[in-house]
Amino acid sequence: MTIKGIDVSEHQGNIDWAKVKGNVSFVILRAGYGDAITYPNQIDRTFEKNYKCCKNNNIPCGVYWYSYAQSVEAAKQEAKACLKVIKGKKFEYPIYFDLEERSQFNKGKAFCDSIVKAFCGEIEKAGYYAGLYMSRSPLQNYISSDVAKRYTLWIAEYNSKCNYNGKHDMWQYSSTGKIDGISGNVDVDYCYTDFPTKIKSANLNGYTKTKKLPTLEKSGYKKGDKTSGVLALKEMIIIAKARKLHNVTLDENGIFGDGTEKAVNALLKKWGYKQTSIAGEKFIKKLASAIK
Repeated sequence: MTIKGIDVSEHQGNIDWAKVKGNVSFVILRAGYGDAITYPNQIDRTFEKNYKCCKNNNIPCGVYWYSYAQSVEAAKQEAKACLKVIKGKKFEYPIYFDLEERSQFNKGKAFCDSIVKAFCGEIEKAGYYAGLYMSRSPLQNYISSDVAKRYTLWIAEYNSKCNYNGKHDMWQYSSTGKIDGISGNVDVDYCYTDFPTKIKSANLNGYTKTKKLPTLEKSGYKKGDKTSGVLALKEMIIIAKARKLHNVTLDENGIFGDGTEKAVNALLKKWGYKQTSIAGEKFIKKLASAIK
């Protein structure tokens, strides 16, 4: 698979996300840079707005955090800053460590490996899918093959093709892309991996598996039934309301209507069962026991 996306920051200014939506399949958002815990002004000023707009327009998104770390501890601090900014949010794409500074490369391969592992380790411990963003040449020169293979790679190379021979899941192929809804240039990317499925199935990036609730029973009184048995059921449900077991008001008749369905489902939910809108023998026995 190959899908097109973009990565953006406050440098793109005010984005018309309704227009962007039809032109890209994903977005990677800059959340901030450096130690934004000590220096809060280093949180990207457009991150919150851009994140909300992606969610409102159903555009899958991820995050990158630009690093200035000059030590392992500084890289961990950057990860903590990133985690603080993204807390409570959901992402369909990885959380990337953006390694670009010449001062970091000058410290050598072992140092670069160490700060990548420090940042990404903190991100993973917090339950997120961590990745590394770098330009191809520095990646080949300053990152060991073990670290390159350990994390998903997003590689920048402005060329007709990405000349990195190793596995990589994303390629930033230009910084001068044009997208309707964005004034000026924007970074454009290709992705070759179904990250949304991978991340959601692994319960990462804020996604948790929905607990499958048991079904109490498959047959019984249901919406549309009109019997004396329904009337008796409703009288019990009215008592349950008086006992504060639910808050649905019912008409006193023998019709299983919208209100009865709502009350039955409210009780099923309270008891930890799937809301099937069915009140059978087991439901009636549980209700009778609850209102004694």
